[in-house]
Amino acid sequence: MNTIRILAVDDHPLLREGIAALIAGQPDMQLSAEASTGMEAIERFREFRPDITLLDIQMPGMGGIEALMAIRSDFPDAHVIILTTYGGDALAQRALKAGAHAYVLKGSVRKELLDTIRSVHLGHKHITADVASALAAHRGGESLSSREIDVLRLVAAGNSNHEIGLRLSVSKETAKAHVKHIMAKLGANDRTHAVTLALARGILPSVSE
Repeated sequence: MNTIRILAVDDHPLLREGIAALIAGQPDMQLSAEASTGMEAIERFREFRPDITLLDIQMPGMGGIEALMAIRSDFPDAHVIILTTYGGDALAQRALKAGAHAYVLKGSVRKELLDTIRSVHLGHKHITADVASALAAHRGGESLSSREIDVLRLVAAGNSNHEIGLRLSVSKETAKAHVKHIMAKLGANDRTHAVTLALARGILPSVSE
C-alpha cells in the first residue's frame, strides 16, 4: 500500500493537532509536514513534495488562495484540499479556479476529510454539499468587479458615498452609482444587507476565522 504523504497548513495549532490525530490512525496516510502561514506552506511543499496539501484560506500575511496559486505555478500536479470555515460560493469559486481539488468546511473535517484525501489522491474532485448548494444557487449570477469590491469594502467600513468618492478619487455620484450596481447584483435591500450578503458569500473576507 502506498502511503499518502500529507502537508497540513493552518495558523491554528489546535486544528493541526486534530488533523494529525485523524491521520495518525490511518495505515495509508502520513502527516509529513505542517505549516502555519502561506509562505511556510510554499517552503514545506518544495521541501517535502507531499501527495496532498491541506490548506487553510485565512492566514496572516499570504492567504491560502495566494499560496495555492504559487504552489501550482511551480508544481501544476499539486493536489490541494482547501479547509475553511467559509461556505460562501464566491470564495469557493476563487479556490477552485486557482486549482484546488477539494473544498471542505472545517466543521465537516472529522466526517469528510479522510475520504476526501483518498478521493483527491485518486484524482477526483470534491466539494461539500453545503458549498455545492451555494455554488448552484448563484450560478449564472453577475460577479462584482474589482472596483465594486473596493467600494463594498469601504461601505463595510462605514464610509458614506462622499467618503468613498474621496478615497477612490471619483465623484460622490459615481460612488453612489457603484453602490447601486452592487446592491442590484447581490439582490440586497440596502447597504447593510449588501455587506451581510457579501460576507456570507465570501466576497468580502470575514475577521472571525
